[in-house]
Amino acid sequence: MLALAEVKKSFGERLLFSGVSLEMSAGDYVAILGDSGSGKSTLLNVIAGLEPADGGSIRFEGRELVGLDDDALTLLRRDHFGFVFQAFHVLPHLTVAQNIALPLALRHVPRAEATQRANAAVASVGLAGREQSLPRELSGGELQRVAIARALVGDPRLVLADEPTGNLDPDNARQVLELFRVQVKEQGAAAILVTHSEVAAATADRRYRLTRDGLNPME
Repeated sequence: MLALAEVKKSFGERLLFSGVSLEMSAGDYVAILGDSGSGKSTLLNVIAGLEPADGGSIRFEGRELVGLDDDALTLLRRDHFGFVFQAFHVLPHLTVAQNIALPLALRHVPRAEATQRANAAVASVGLAGREQSLPRELSGGELQRVAIARALVGDPRLVLADEPTGNLDPDNARQVLELFRVQVKEQGAAAILVTHSEVAAATADRRYRLTRDGLNPME
């Protein structure tokens, strides 16, 4: 599904990473560990086409992404990628169900179908009955559940998660990580989690450490 080969990224004269290679199939769940400033988030952005690679190849389902124009990358992200962030990024004036339905609205899914799918996604992350709640009425752990449901409601092929439990206490973090793993596996998506946490990374099938010279497999 996803193949990275010798991907490189620099900022000016500063080399962030090079030689990044990785292959993933449907259902794979990979964690990439690294210290703050190591380039973990940048790597996700490069994979998603939000920042350009300075070298190498990124192929998604056989299609080369390096060199695609902005319009093509925008459609690719809309139709095939899901994103989960540390800061939740829910819209405060929308209900739980409306926040989750946003990716479907961007795809022009009919409202009745979008509502049905959003409500099912609410239930799948353990928030049944909270469809009409506003974000201010939810805890941090509940907000991250909303973010996971929103990332997965459109049946993405690839899910990119950037420190999704960085703002949560250990108990909520553990519950959210287990939920994330279960939901990704059930949908048959591939997922990349970037984190500085060994505990978070332990939930993945494979773990790598990002260095200037690439991805090093971890035991």
